[in-house]
Amino acid sequence: MKTCLITGASGFVGRHLATALQQSPDPWLLRLVARDTGRLQDRDGVTRHAVSTIDGNTEWPSLQGTDVVVHAAARVHVMQDTASDAWAQYQRVNTDGTLRLAQRAADAGVQRFIFLSTIGVHGTGQERPYNESDNPVPNSPYAQSKLDAEIGLRSLAAHSGMEVVVIRPPLVYGPGAPGNFARLAAMVQRGVPLPLGGVRNLRSLIAIDNLVSFIQCCMTHPAAANQTFLVSDGQDLSTPDLIRGMGAALNRPVHLLPFPPTLLRWGMACIGKQAMHRQLTSTLRADIRKARTMLNWAPPIPVSTALIKALSPHQPR
Repeated sequence: MKTCLITGASGFVGRHLATALQQSPDPWLLRLVARDTGRLQDRDGVTRHAVSTIDGNTEWPSLQGTDVVVHAAARVHVMQDTASDAWAQYQRVNTDGTLRLAQRAADAGVQRFIFLSTIGVHGTGQERPYNESDNPVPNSPYAQSKLDAEIGLRSLAAHSGMEVVVIRPPLVYGPGAPGNFARLAAMVQRGVPLPLGGVRNLRSLIAIDNLVSFIQCCMTHPAAANQTFLVSDGQDLSTPDLIRGMGAALNRPVHLLPFPPTLLRWGMACIGKQAMHRQLTSTLRADIRKARTMLNWAPPIPVSTALIKALSPHQPR
């Protein structure tokens, strides 16, 4: 039986991945690393490890006997990061901490290291979908720190022989998803009129079940070694279509007001929500043909089903 170490195991992606691996027909021995191990379930075949901080000096647990590392822990992007040294903090956690772990993994003979990056390394969006060969133009300190980690990982792979897989997902949603998805779902649940009826964009998203499926594929597929992948649900949505899908999943009426784009941009700028405006109105798409053709992978869950599953806790009881 193979062994997988998952960092960020109490986080959104980490805990869903751990559950899927435990329920797999070919289960893995799991080593789960988290800041708060009390939130991790104690099951057969699972060991827990606490790591209080992540940086270039983190004492990661011994990786001897580990076959695959999935590095999901990160200082995550937030809309309004007020830390005075935000750039340095992203670099310390997402770049220095990642490379420290990867070096320890290479030294221990780990076969494959899977790194969760972000589509944000490509930029804020363009009319055509991004693909893996597009030049990176990171759109934030968070994305820059992820890109810097990617560069360091490729260098380490070239010198050590450890296989590295980089996954660049867009916004991830599902049951208990944090951030903007949860905030938008709450407004739809309350029936709040939203001034987004005039938005004409397309965004790639990925349901947590689809992302977990892709990570599992990358853990074992020989062709994934030393590759970078963009991944999504395979069905891009406009913001109004996403909101309508949420309304259908929640069985709630949706109230979309057709504000002119210039008025919407001005109004959100007046309340300091320029970044939110960009996320709600810009086009940001992932071309996933490489994942489909090289790995013969396809998203197993359609968007309509994924939205129902994601929003079921909001359903009236």
